[in-house]
Amino acid sequence: MEAPKKIRIGDLLVQNQIITHDQLMQVLAEQKITGKKLGQSLIDLKFITEDDLLNFLSRQMQIPLIDISHYKRDDKIATILSENIARRFRVLLLENNEHDVLIAMSDPTDLSSLDELTRIFNKRIRQALVKESDLLTVIDQCYRNTDEISALAEQLDDELAENDFDFGSLNTSNEISEAPVVKLLESIFEDAVLMSASDIHIEPDEKILRIRQRIDGVLHEQIINEVKIISALIVRLKLMAGLNISEKRLPQDGRFSIRVKGRSLDIRMSTLPVTHGESVVMRLLDNSTDILNLDTLGMPEDLLARLRVHIRSPHGLLLVTGPTGSGKTTTLYSALSEVNTPETKIITAEDPVEYSIPRINQTEINTKIGLSFASVLRSALRQDPDIILVGEMRDTETAEIAIRASITGHLVFSTLHTNNAVETATRLLDMGVKGYILASALKLIIAQRLIRRICPKCITEVTLDEAQQIWLESNFKHSENITFKRGLGCQHCNSTGYKGRIGVYELLELNHDTLDALRRNSSSEFVIAAKNTKNFIPLAERALDYAREGITTLDEVIKITGSIS
Repeated sequence: MEAPKKIRIGDLLVQNQIITHDQLMQVLAEQKITGKKLGQSLIDLKFITEDDLLNFLSRQMQIPLIDISHYKRDDKIATILSENIARRFRVLLLENNEHDVLIAMSDPTDLSSLDELTRIFNKRIRQALVKESDLLTVIDQCYRNTDEISALAEQLDDELAENDFDFGSLNTSNEISEAPVVKLLESIFEDAVLMSASDIHIEPDEKILRIRQRIDGVLHEQIINEVKIISALIVRLKLMAGLNISEKRLPQDGRFSIRVKGRSLDIRMSTLPVTHGESVVMRLLDNSTDILNLDTLGMPEDLLARLRVHIRSPHGLLLVTGPTGSGKTTTLYSALSEVNTPETKIITAEDPVEYSIPRINQTEINTKIGLSFASVLRSALRQDPDIILVGEMRDTETAEIAIRASITGHLVFSTLHTNNAVETATRLLDMGVKGYILASALKLIIAQRLIRRICPKCITEVTLDEAQQIWLESNFKHSENITFKRGLGCQHCNSTGYKGRIGVYELLELNHDTLDALRRNSSSEFVIAAKNTKNFIPLAERALDYAREGITTLDEVIKITGSIS
């Protein structure tokens, strides 16, 4: 086979007047420092865009440029090439023919990769040029662990059958079955990390075992036929979380930490007795990433500017509200990170502590020993704090202590499980908090939800059906002439049409009219005054703005509106 020829991309770009000779010299000097490839250095220095570079290479080398996220690939063919080689050389096997193979490559000039692929296949190598970011996403999807999970589950099931015992009845892990259980759990966690899952659900049924992952707020299911392995899995997980492995009748909560694919995960685990055993749900918290800051939340600039003013107030009560999983903790941690300075003493009472933040004194609630939100809050006030975070106002006592703390010179952050900002203050009144005290403390209420983003790789315009059109016209004025979009579903988004989520926020600043209504303990007057507050835009309208901009779909807006009605 003819050896591939060395191609000097830089010289070709200069010859075609795409970059100058001086720019090439600058890139080569940069390369010596960073060790990056020439193409990436050109893009980083903004001498050329990635699209322009790929189109240029495609023309010069006569290699087809393909959109790998929409390419109809066969994962069985792709995985003929080992994952190690695919990731090392940034390549993916697309076709495996009798006399040649088609390989997707992000750098077709990489001769060492081509030499190694020629050695592996001993066939003619045909190249297809692809974006590196798209290629890495598809590699993650191709080498998912679903097949490995099924195979390991079957292997574990066979071993348990051979040994003919009830794994769940043992008080310690069994050496014979330990290796398959550990490998199976490793594969489950690795697959969850690859798919950016926030939760893993392990649910036994009469004849099957369901393993479900929550991705972008939606559960995705894998069925395992080997239902007998559930006891082995749960025993191992309980040991990892320090739970009682002999107790199957009562719910238990625990946590443990693991490293998966170079990332440090803190796992919050909950067990629940069900008809056919125990259900396990694990929340995955990634400690490898930095704590979010306010700029990364995706909050509109007008809301962000107003929020920043309030989190720098010397005292007062700031509330974040929304259902479980709506991103309240992320918003609070982001706000705390911004005001976390050497000059500021911050104390938190949380259930549980989800992320450890340097310099902040974080206390985890433990009701079994009497360490409640109220008791921690009382003690925290004797620790000379400037800012206090109360994880949740669950009862009147906690609410009253937090409110009094905000009146006596402290800035207090907390959360409530209410549907919207307007309802939050009235909920506190219903809890028995005196209106005149609440009016002295409350400064700001944020309500929020998370909605799914349309996948950027398969986004397209959509025509509304009759039911959607009627709903839109009946809920929003001046909604005509809006062009809505949706995702068709592709490999990049796992055929869902959505990729990632974004926060939708409703911000209510207390003014004279709303505070006056609170002082009179009038919930009805507060609702009217709040809705007429200057700059107040309801959650549903904010969500519709995202749909108007092509960030999300009308279906997501409908879902938001239904949850806040």
